[in-house]
Amino acid sequence: MLLLGIDVGTSSIKVSVLDASNGECIVSTQYPETETGIIAHQSGWAEQSPDDWWQHVQQAILKANATKLYNTKDIKAIGIAYQMHGLVLVNKQQQVLRNSIIWCDSRAVEIGDKAFHTIGEERCLSHLLNSPGNFTASKLKWVKDNEPSIYNQIDKVLLPGDFIAMKLTGNATTSISALSEGIFWDFKENQLSADVMNEYGFDSSFIPAVSDVFAVHGNVTKEVAAALSLTENIPVAYKAGDQPNNALSLNVLQPGEVAATAGTSGVIYGVSESLSYDPQSRVNSFAHVNHTALQNRIGVLLCINGTGILNRWVKNLAGDTLSYQQINDVASQINPGSDGLMVLPFGNGAERMLNNKTIGAHIQQIDLNKHSNAHIFRASQEGIAFAFRYGLDIMRSNQLQPSVIRAGKANMFLSKVFTEAFVNATGVSVELYNGDGSVGAAIGAGIGAKVYSDPKQAFQNFKLIETIHPTNTTLYDEMYQQWKQLLNKQLHS
Repeated sequence: MLLLGIDVGTSSIKVSVLDASNGECIVSTQYPETETGIIAHQSGWAEQSPDDWWQHVQQAILKANATKLYNTKDIKAIGIAYQMHGLVLVNKQQQVLRNSIIWCDSRAVEIGDKAFHTIGEERCLSHLLNSPGNFTASKLKWVKDNEPSIYNQIDKVLLPGDFIAMKLTGNATTSISALSEGIFWDFKENQLSADVMNEYGFDSSFIPAVSDVFAVHGNVTKEVAAALSLTENIPVAYKAGDQPNNALSLNVLQPGEVAATAGTSGVIYGVSESLSYDPQSRVNSFAHVNHTALQNRIGVLLCINGTGILNRWVKNLAGDTLSYQQINDVASQINPGSDGLMVLPFGNGAERMLNNKTIGAHIQQIDLNKHSNAHIFRASQEGIAFAFRYGLDIMRSNQLQPSVIRAGKANMFLSKVFTEAFVNATGVSVELYNGDGSVGAAIGAGIGAKVYSDPKQAFQNFKLIETIHPTNTTLYDEMYQQWKQLLNKQLHS
């Protein structure tokens, strides 16, 4: 029995086919081969086309099928992971009304700030666990205020994963986890937030039917099945945002367990059993994949927008002639500290952990006689690691104290320079595992379709690759304190 996982990322669509009997990934593909661009009509804006996502999903599945490493008729369930917080609007014909305003778009910051004060800061934090901030609900209010002709055509408001599931099945659904990441959910009342809906003047009919994360959200239509060589009526049995899904893929489900990822954005994600929140909403709390009204499982999320995107930018800056592995190798030839060169990796919109400030990325203390591309490569990776330390210190102040962090051996955790900087700057060991978002989505599909009796069975073949322990925390702490001084100058300039 096979499971199909789809990961709707910012850079590309990834697809994996998993053998449910032994947990082995038979094939993984991505489409397109080059990274998908972000549309930025104005500074601080970020959009992508949902229709492009759908086309790329189909191409990625067909690419996996073309390997002929499996029988497509053996696929029994589909799971979806997706970039969080994106706004997708469709009309009654399920046609997309505008580009998606994606996670790193900053246009709605002031709208969210105003709602935070109008609804009441304590009420927002205790009921929503967050400020309305720059999340999906505030982005929808921006459309209402600035694009009324589009707003008036809306039938359903979807998250990116809801949209892909709708394209596969013709059925629009959402989940408490998805609504919480959009800041539509009231945790105390266990219902759609009347405060947000009334403050923004939204019609509750915009919200699709609410299902559990692990549930049948619809079945693949005859037309889609024929186009993708799948069996008609395969259930789409799991949908989750990329960070809750990354945590699932690392078997991070219980209070105290912590996951990290360093893709386009960087994330530390810990699970709590309390309705906890940061008083300044610098880190955010959402319903985890296994949250229920009877059992709190809250994902506490630190997000750094400028992570892998900075690594890509410096790669392009160097002429795009080196692979990421070559960049990692070149960076490793430079001593820790990059001979004084420092980088602030905050050039991808407003950063929530910096109180929604947009300070931009900075390369500081350049010595034209000393510093080379290799220094920039290393300083960028160190700067990203220091940003993780800065955010983790905020999480520590909110009672999250990880003794170990689990991560997939992928993206920036493929770099020895970054991984060593991460563990030494934070002082926390990292356990690395195989797998990625699409594999996690396939596992989730197996849980949702009852292929597995419970998550414990789903992870019975889960194996640790290696553990990296801190070895030089004193040096990296000194480097971090210098980096933090530079950051504080920018924050208060």
